[in-house]
Amino acid sequence: MSDAVSDTADHVRFRVVLASIAGTWACYFVLTTIRAAIGLELQGELLWRRGLVCLIGAGITLAMWLLLRPVERRGLGVQIAVALVVAMPASLAIAQVNQIVFASIQEQVESKIAEQRGFSIRRDQAGNVIIEAPAIPGADADGPLGPDGATAGRVVLPAEDEGANAWVPLLELAIGRYFLLLAWAALYLALVAIGRAREAERRGERFRSAARAAELRSLRYQVNPHFLFNALNSLSALVMTNKGERAEEMIQGLSNFYRHSLAEDPTGDVELADEFALQRDYLAIEAVRFPERLRVSVDLPPTLEQVRIPGMILQPLVENSVKYAVAAVSRPVTIAIAAREEYGRLVLSVSDDGPGVPEPHVHGFGIGLANVRDRIEARFGGDATIQSGPVPGGYRTELRLPVEPRPDR
Repeated sequence: MSDAVSDTADHVRFRVVLASIAGTWACYFVLTTIRAAIGLELQGELLWRRGLVCLIGAGITLAMWLLLRPVERRGLGVQIAVALVVAMPASLAIAQVNQIVFASIQEQVESKIAEQRGFSIRRDQAGNVIIEAPAIPGADADGPLGPDGATAGRVVLPAEDEGANAWVPLLELAIGRYFLLLAWAALYLALVAIGRAREAERRGERFRSAARAAELRSLRYQVNPHFLFNALNSLSALVMTNKGERAEEMIQGLSNFYRHSLAEDPTGDVELADEFALQRDYLAIEAVRFPERLRVSVDLPPTLEQVRIPGMILQPLVENSVKYAVAAVSRPVTIAIAAREEYGRLVLSVSDDGPGVPEPHVHGFGIGLANVRDRIEARFGGDATIQSGPVPGGYRTELRLPVEPRPDR
């Protein structure tokens, strides 16, 4: 995988970022609308202004994302610190936008709220805020606030004092938006962490697949030198005994065998019919060595010919039968290769009617059997089994594998 592809995979997709921002501000819009709708008029005037603030807030949040994006690959502490710092100016900007958008209707909203509570709020020509409450029964109209004209139900806030404290509402709005932006930032950083975890899992799976392929390739290549060593020894014996025609026949058989076996992907599967054909080629080579002793029996039902299995998985088993059964006696020996389906599983067997396997191989796995065991374990895990041992009248090895049909082409 190229670096460009890896870089793209590490980032949260842009449409996911947009969806998270839109979802956050949509939730804020719905909740504030529900809260404002409870006993407060002017909903039509408030609604479009609130929507405008949310749209501008979403844009500011998107700008905040542009500042967070470069630290996606940094540690969690750095990400949190950047989010805390970036959210400050962003929240102040949103609060300022909120004040500007709602400035023209703010006095009407405050008047409505005061009216519901039995007060009235208005401004005089000098800009002073006048708050009037119902007169207290029995109270003196000229006191207790003194001779400035205020009654017991009236409060006057000078315009200059209000201007001096104008930053207080802005700060209160900014604090509320600050925690809203932090909530979105937490969601975004969680998405980043999830994306990194998934990418790490994908890389781990690719590494595991590559390791398994390397193991299968190594085990497959282990078969060929082992067989070639034995075949060359046999060929040397034929030449030394002046059996030229049989040596030439063996060379031709070796050529056919390796042309067939090396054409396949060492980590791939082959059809069962091809695997059986390969074993026939091998036994044809060995028949040159043992023309009077080697007998072959093959049983492959047509319904199983296209079932796929690891290539050359039967080779070490057949080779063991030749080594320990045919070569060990002077009488004819039959090597039987068979396949059947049993309870939804493929059963492959290689058996012979020879003398069996001498010690110390009776109770353990030789090189060939160990190779087969390791290959099916690497390929199928616990879904495949191998059983090997003496049986009445000979020796038998049986593989039980999952049935894997030929893929569509």
